[in-house]
Amino acid sequence: MIIRFYKPYTSGTRNRSVSNFSEITKSKPEKSLTFFIHRPKGRNSRGIITCKINLGGGHKRLYRRVEFKRNKLGVIGKVSAIEYDPNRNARIALIFYNNGDKSYIIHPKNLFIGDIVLSDFNALIKTGNALPISGIPLGTLVHNVEFEPGKGGQIARAAGTFAQILANEGKFVTLAMPSGEVRLIKKYCWATIGQVGNLDHSNIVLGKAGRNRWLGRRPRVRGVAMNPCDHPHGGGEGKSPIGRSKPVTPWGKPALGKKTRSPKRYSNKYIIRSRKSL
Repeated sequence: MIIRFYKPYTSGTRNRSVSNFSEITKSKPEKSLTFFIHRPKGRNSRGIITCKINLGGGHKRLYRRVEFKRNKLGVIGKVSAIEYDPNRNARIALIFYNNGDKSYIIHPKNLFIGDIVLSDFNALIKTGNALPISGIPLGTLVHNVEFEPGKGGQIARAAGTFAQILANEGKFVTLAMPSGEVRLIKKYCWATIGQVGNLDHSNIVLGKAGRNRWLGRRPRVRGVAMNPCDHPHGGGEGKSPIGRSKPVTPWGKPALGKKTRSPKRYSNKYIIRSRKSL
């Protein structure tokens, strides 16, 4: 991915940067793989905001049906196109299979037009191939990893992310997560070889508030700028502090540094090292 920078002709272009989309090879999505999804944006059936998530507006989107399960076993697929997906920060690759099917997968780094991908128990350790994590060598970078067998990939799907195989023993494989957490994953879970592409997405600077509105994000108001009836931080004369020892949410709960994971959660036994310990 190449980032394009603007000259500071206006305030909106002073620090603005965008992707030049040089890796995109097809501008319109495959019609059979798209459908519309209604996004509530915190509204109820009457259109009243019932959840403060500051979403609304934005450009129209079609959802691309991305194949996270990779369940076409033994069927060879060929990369036909690399496309932009407005619903995620990673690119997607259009795959044409030998049996006539088409599907989208998350586009990994160094997967090019014409490359062959395969999902099988004995697939080669090659970028874009999918197989059970028990059959992947130690140290290999993977993405689109399942939490539960057959559920579909949920781990490492964002742009530039990857997980790493650290150990393989018994019924579990030790996996280093993108967050730094080290945990056990069942050996029957599937994963895709390689790192997710579009690595420089995190370096893009929006540059102006309007680009956030295009993405469907509305402005957020600071609690200290509100009245005391609207937020615990509100009120006071002029520019005043929050008036509390620690920041809190609009409902009075601790906002920063408070651990929210339940100590009784069933999956705690699978976590070898927490991301907080790094």
